[in-house]
Amino acid sequence: MCRFLVYKGREIFMSDLITRPEHSLIHQSFKAEERKEPLNGDGFGVGWYVPEVDPSPCVFTSVRPAWSERNLQRLAEKTRSGCLFAHVRAATPGTHVMELNCHPFVYDRYLFMHNGSIAEFKSVKRAIRERLSDERYDWVAGTTDSELIFGLFLDRLLGASDGNGGDAMRAALIATIRELEAVLAEHAVTRPSHFNFAVTDGVHVVATRYVTHSERQPPSLYVCRGEEFGVGDGSYRMQAADGEDQAVIIASEPITEDRTGWERIPGHHLISIDPDCRVRLDPLAVE
Repeated sequence: MCRFLVYKGREIFMSDLITRPEHSLIHQSFKAEERKEPLNGDGFGVGWYVPEVDPSPCVFTSVRPAWSERNLQRLAEKTRSGCLFAHVRAATPGTHVMELNCHPFVYDRYLFMHNGSIAEFKSVKRAIRERLSDERYDWVAGTTDSELIFGLFLDRLLGASDGNGGDAMRAALIATIRELEAVLAEHAVTRPSHFNFAVTDGVHVVATRYVTHSERQPPSLYVCRGEEFGVGDGSYRMQAADGEDQAVIIASEPITEDRTGWERIPGHHLISIDPDCRVRLDPLAVE
């Protein structure tokens, strides 16, 4: 299992999310606390938006462990964004460690990340690929289950009559999960698959905490929201909002030592962030 982080809100330096906090994503790359294996050293990636320049995101990926990549440290200190995705990878056994397999994946203005895996992926890989449109089939460049899932999502989203906005993204992500469940059922795969997804168009964010078994718990996922995230009283924390929230973080693990303000997202739920940083939580039952 990997670790990932989503930020939506006021512009913030990348370093204030992924390198400087006490339990930052870089710290989780070698000392994750909520998975059996603490190492996530099979590469990393960050994606961020600068809407005044271009609506499509900038992405930086590497197969080097995040903790030893000096260019990431340098970039993080000088880069600000109001919408950011970051991911540290623990490769699924049997998949290649190469840059094409590093998250987040990008298509046009969309970013996608995954923490988890499709159970018995080799036995269903061909069936999933055959469900892709010709355009998406040719687009897939890596060897991960995650990129195929993103391809399915894009087909469901871009093929819809209204393929824009948070509602369309929610519907497409749910449809993608249902299609994956159908493939698994057709091939009599009963082992649980873990589907912690995150997708954004730079304006809306949709994420899931989900496993294909009603009695199992998905990988950890938290949300923290408030006025502003930064240093207060000597350590990082989210400042509580007097009115509407202005910043939201979704992360596999809290990135601060003090977990005040961090809420564990319930299993089998979908969480959305709208352009005004309003958070919506919807149940997502196993079918």
